[in-house]
Amino acid sequence: MSGSAARTTTADVVCLGESMVTFLPSQPGRLADVPSFVRGIGGAESNVACALAAAGHRAKWVGRAGADGFGDHLVDTIAGYGVDTSAVRRDPDRPTGIYFRTATDRATDTHEVAYYRAGSAASAMSPHNVPYEDLLSARVLHLSGITAALSADCLALLHDLTAPRDGRPLVSFDVNHRPGLWHDAEEGPEVLLALARRCDLVFVGEDEAEEAWGVHGAEAIRAALPEPDVLVVKRGADGATVFSRTGDGVRQDTVTTVPSLRVDVVAAVGAGDAFAAGFLSATLRELPVRDRARHGHLMAAAVLTVPGDLTGPPPRAYADRLAALDDAAWGTLRLGPGWTAAGANEGVRTT
Repeated sequence: MSGSAARTTTADVVCLGESMVTFLPSQPGRLADVPSFVRGIGGAESNVACALAAAGHRAKWVGRAGADGFGDHLVDTIAGYGVDTSAVRRDPDRPTGIYFRTATDRATDTHEVAYYRAGSAASAMSPHNVPYEDLLSARVLHLSGITAALSADCLALLHDLTAPRDGRPLVSFDVNHRPGLWHDAEEGPEVLLALARRCDLVFVGEDEAEEAWGVHGAEAIRAALPEPDVLVVKRGADGATVFSRTGDGVRQDTVTTVPSLRVDVVAAVGAGDAFAAGFLSATLRELPVRDRARHGHLMAAAVLTVPGDLTGPPPRAYADRLAALDDAAWGTLRLGPGWTAAGANEGVRTT
């Protein structure tokens, strides 16, 4: 990151993508049976921006929202986390996207999500109506595969932003394969693979790589994605494997595997975005690869132990102490609700 940091930058990280107003159920059950919902916000890229801002970084979210009350709530809430929203454009002709979800884990068959995002303001993003001066003046530009699925214009925008260019910031890409968002189920995986191969830092789940590309295991995923300087393969309970290369022209990988933490999960939503934020935060601070992955796990644990997609991260000094533990001590940690309060014994146990 030293070369990127030497440029004049307006933000540490700029995150581009759609954010929506989300309605969280008041109780478990089918959407048909839930009597009421609590309003929140959700969006992979804005989640990352909020977590980074809460962790003390200069984070900016770039997107489009409707010129409606939901758009007001969305922009105000994201700004409330300390995120710069000055580059967000408001669309008077298209609505802000919304969605409803059940309380169950999205990995189970009982999980339901109802999206109302077709024709949303964000789906109209294109190379012609987003502020490139904001996107390209950061140390890191963070994107995700969700944006590529929203419309042909959004896909054209991601193709343009991932193209080689002088002075390009470090481009971070979370694959985020969502089959239901693609009109052509066969197109999505091919597009996501092509985009990921044009980026510098890529996050992908082992399970989604198998679903999208038919490859299994970290080594096979690296073979399918040889170009990124850093590839983070998220392996669920088995931790994360990071393939990394130095910036001195050496093309040989250093492979670092970091076990996951044991977490008393409250809600398994938003953990992937939080992991990306933790990894990016440590990358901005030029910490060792092992510690970058550990900060990803810690940020994910913060979200896993609360009901919603977003929460305040642990104080930096506290997270640094946990990330610096030796392997044996790291392996005995178990985190539950309340663990993020520095110095508090609540929520932190060893096994």
